[in-house]
Order: sequence, then structure tokens, then C-alpha cells
Amino acid sequence: MKTIYLNSDTPVLSEPAVATIGFFDGVHRGHQYLIAHVKSVARTFGLRSMVITFDRHPRQVLHDDYQPRLLSTLDGKLRLLERTGVDTVVVLHFTPQMAALSAHDFMERVLRQRLCVEKLVLGYDNRFGHDRSSGFDDYVEYGKQTGIWVIRSQAFVLHGINVSSSVIREMLAEGDVERAHDCLGYPYTLEGTVVHGEQNGRKMGFPTANLDQHGSGQLLPAAGVYAVGVRTDASQTLRHGMLNIGHRPTFGGTTMSVEVNIFNWTGDLYGREISISFLHHIREERKFDSMEELEQQLEKDKEHIEQLLKKDYERNE
Repeated sequence: MKTIYLNSDTPVLSEPAVATIGFFDGVHRGHQYLIAHVKSVARTFGLRSMVITFDRHPRQVLHDDYQPRLLSTLDGKLRLLERTGVDTVVVLHFTPQMAALSAHDFMERVLRQRLCVEKLVLGYDNRFGHDRSSGFDDYVEYGKQTGIWVIRSQAFVLHGINVSSSVIREMLAEGDVERAHDCLGYPYTLEGTVVHGEQNGRKMGFPTANLDQHGSGQLLPAAGVYAVGVRTDASQTLRHGMLNIGHRPTFGGTTMSVEVNIFNWTGDLYGREISISFLHHIREERKFDSMEELEQQLEKDKEHIEQLLKKDYERNE
């Protein structure tokens, strides 16, 4: 996959392409379905396939107070897009000037003149342009005026649900990581740097890696305990563990933390990047009367998680 970061110095592309455009947060199964449509059209006409996305959520430019709660970082999104097998990904730097373009001008100045898009495949609910008032019929008309054939793709429906990033965010906000997994096509994954914590887990025999999520913009699932898979920056080996999201009420905590106990891990992770994949929701976070009571619950949680992961392994054999 070729990745192009489009700015004023980027040369104009001259090779015709079949493209789609969107933020593609999480690159979920709906996005994957749309991109497969793009690739199919590209094969039919002997053209390259292209995904056009943005370096930040448009609402971050349009609304100063917008705090993103995203399914993927930009780097994570690009890795997910690479898995789709698309030929080219173009990352647009979204600016107030770009936000001010009408849909017609965007198609003419960016898609046609700079990226050589000949055919544009749009998701069933895709809207773009400064006022987002244009609909599919308008895009078709603009396409006729700019020399772009506009094609509509269908929604990807799973268990009666039109899969979308907003639907998946709602599932995660409820702690339903299993259904989110179904809609994403992979386990929801957080990325971040390991920082020092208060060492309470170590005192109970469950040392934890504390994930720094400040500034990442990623959505945290609902507070609670989860079965997870963990990968470190130095290895792609998946290690299992249990994770707690919450305020640590047993210790009088007041700030949200993300702490993961990696089973059978003895190394030093401070300052290293890790990714955490959510596999199962185990229970809600709650306050215990003592550290000893919490330790006993953690033993039960670990045993429960190991049983669940064993069943997952046997099911996938």
C-alpha cells in the first residue's frame, strides 16, 4: 500500500483511480465492505484503488471544544487500511480552508485535479462539503460536471444493524466489547505508553502496566474488568491478561486509569508502547472493603478469564 500525505507540495497524481472518501474511524466491517467495492470496481476498469481520509476528525477543526473519542489513532487506522489491500491511501490535512470548500469544489479541485479520481464510490450515508447539505443525487450531478462517475455502495448490515463507527462507540461505552468485535472484525484495541502508577497491584501480587491515554483521543470502553490480549512494541507475540478501567475506588482514586496485569510477564515495560485488545467484559468496577478482599476477587477474575480464553482457543481450533 502506498501512503500519500497530501499538502501543497505534493505532486499532482496522474494515474486514474477509483476512490472512496471518509474518516474511516476504526476501519470496521462496514468500511471494509465499502473498500472491497472500490477494489472490485478498480479491477473491472483496470484502475488503481484509493482510499482518501483525513489526519484528524473534521469536527476538531470545525469545533474548538470537540474532544475526540475515536476507535483508532491515525497510525492505527493506516495499519488497518493496509490490511484491506487497497493500492493507495491519501491522507488529507483537514484545515479550515478545506472545510470551507463546497462538495462541488472539493470534487473538482481535490479529487479530480489533484488526485485524478475518475470514479468515486460513496458509502450509503456519506456526506461531505462545507454545509453537508448535498445528497447522493447532487454528487452524481457534480460528478457529471467534473468528470467523475459517482457510484453508491450499500450499507453493511450485521444482525439487523447498519454497522457504523457511532454504533460501535455506543457498544464500547456500554462495555459490550464482544459485539464491538463482531462489528469491527477484530478486537477493539487501545494503544499507548506505559507509565508509572501507584504500585497497588504489585502489593497484591498482580503487578500492572498503566497505560497513558492522555492525548490519544481514543475511546475508553466502560469502566470495569476485561479479558485482554497485549502486544508490546518489541514483539508481536500476543500475551493474555486482565485489565481494569476505572477510578480505583478501593484505594480512594479520583482519576480514570487503565491498568493491565499481563499473565506470566516479568519484564520492564515503563516507557514502552503497548497495544491492548479487548476480548471479554468480566465485571463492573466496584469498591471492596479491604485490599485482601480485592485480591481474592482478582484471583477469581484471573481464573474466569483463563477459562474463557481456553474456550476461545478450543472454539477456534
